[in-house]
Amino acid sequence: MKTVFKSIALAGVVALAACTAGDDTKADNVEAAAENSADQLEDMADNTTNDVAEENLEDQADAVREAGEDKADAIDAADGNMAAVNNTTAN
Repeated sequence: MKTVFKSIALAGVVALAACTAGDDTKADNVEAAAENSADQLEDMADNTTNDVAEENLEDQADAVREAGEDKADAIDAADGNMAAVNNTTAN
């Protein structure tokens, strides 16, 4: 479980670091961090001998991937909304 929390914390740190990036880089970084965390969870699942634990870890990996995709989509949408706001206020 400690590894799970560490990987989630790492994803959070990477996501915060992505805030200083520009354009689609933010969303890409968030999605990549989630993908890395999910990969770690899947590696843990592959290394366990308990079928229930393996299934739970795989489910967590799927959830982390989905959350990363959702956050990346939200960042992209927010970037688009800010671009629209900037375009209307510039005119």
